[in-house]
Amino acid sequence: MSHGTGADIDELLTMSRPELERLFRASHPGEIPRGEGRGTVLTARGAKTSKAVAALARLLAWQGKVVDPDRGELRNRVTPFGIRAIRAKVYRGESLLDGGECIVLDYSRTSFVAHWIRDEIRQVGPYRYLGIVYWGRRRILNFSLYFAGAHT
Repeated sequence: MSHGTGADIDELLTMSRPELERLFRASHPGEIPRGEGRGTVLTARGAKTSKAVAALARLLAWQGKVVDPDRGELRNRVTPFGIRAIRAKVYRGESLLDGGECIVLDYSRTSFVAHWIRDEIRQVGPYRYLGIVYWGRRRILNFSLYFAGAHT
């Protein structure tokens, strides 16, 4: 499934970790997104559990990312108040997963609290990106970003 077929959030929430990995491998980076992306944590633990964890994570911790491709950076929207914090550099680079091109969200030089974190995203649907979170070189989590209306 590539970014032309359009994986939606309900589909992503039901996928296992191997299915999410296959989708990421089969997808292209797409354009670096612009604006506010609504984030969803993907736990790959079955639809019911995944939806509950995603809702709790969005409510208490992480709502998504605000991307400024002109400056090559983003800020995460965190806490129940959506505070823009935890900055990352945004650029095209080589994926740690498969060596193919992806959009890298690099915290190594911009964040004291997350300097060991690297995210990679690829487009899997209109305005929808699938992401992988790495702690060092270890994959720890998947997420989705949806940039509704950000490209109009």
